[in-house]
Amino acid sequence: MAKKLYVGNLSYNTSEDGLRNLFSEFGNVASAKIIFDRETGNSKGFGFIEMGSDEEASAAITGTNGREFEGRQLRVNEAMDKPRRDRGAGGYGGGNW
Repeated sequence: MAKKLYVGNLSYNTSEDGLRNLFSEFGNVASAKIIFDRETGNSKGFGFIEMGSDEEASAAITGTNGREFEGRQLRVNEAMDKPRRDRGAGGYGGGNW
């Protein structure tokens, strides 16, 4: 079963392909996703990697946490399983105005 990892302190220039290539050293990368600001389209400096197995995920954490990548020292750990908040309509809490 795939294991999701949080990858923080990314360079704002890091691409999903670059992230995928880095983590592929440690096994099968099921997905690579960088989080972007909806308003500006700029990277928020973090993302998520899904590794193919628990063993590959552990190897990836050990091999990348604290490692310098594109000029930044990565923070890598197991992603918390938090459901996404529903942000509602618009940017003002989604209430009826």
